Amino acid sequence: MQNEIKTINLPLPFRMGSVNCYLIKTDAGYYLIDTGGSNSRQELLRELESAGCKPGLFKLIVITHGDFDHTGNAAYLRDTFGGKIAMHPDDAGMAERGDMFVNRKKPNIIIRKLLPILSGFGSAERFAPDLLLEDGQDLSGYGFDARVISIPGHSKGSIGFLTAAGEFFCGDLLDNTKEPALNSIMDDLAAATASLQKLRGLSIGTVYPGHGKPFPLN
Repeated sequence: MQNEIKTINLPLPFRMGSVNCYLIKTDAGYYLIDTGGSNSRQELLRELESAGCKPGLFKLIVITHGDFDHTGNAAYLRDTFGGKIAMHPDDAGMAERGDMFVNRKKPNIIIRKLLPILSGFGSAERFAPDLLLEDGQDLSGYGFDARVISIPGHSKGSIGFLTAAGEFFCGDLLDNTKEPALNSIMDDLAAATASLQKLRGLSIGTVYPGHGKPFPLN
């Protein structure tokens, strides 16, 4: 059976755009790549229900990076739907402490205090991942025929997932809100540029970004 990919587009708080989650159905069950923010939980639950994904059917909840708009529903989904949360260890502290700047350049203290409140990422949304993923790791043992690709730049622990069919879920390394491009928010632009160059050497057909529409990697 070929993977069935459902794009779930969820609103960000304060009409700041939207973020994508990707629900993947395989013979083994369901896999969710990123979870949106807690502000859009009811929309996410409706999308999961319409896709036939019910509690007990999740195999993995895989996280591309630790930002609140990608991790905000992970703890809730693990508690109610089951499945293990998997992410890179370099971003795990962001989810555990509720601080997007654990492994990034630090903004001023006001922004650091306000962001969790504005994003809805409180103590109930914090979690420790069940699985720590590394570059090149094969996920077929969990029923998902894909491997982990380390793509730092947006954050140190940013990762993507490349399926055997050439589908690549890139988190926030790239976006396509207007046209395909590097995400405008980068903690380390040199690392992001190196990550993009790394992708050029991989067999990638379609890129599924965290923001915007899927696009072919030229």
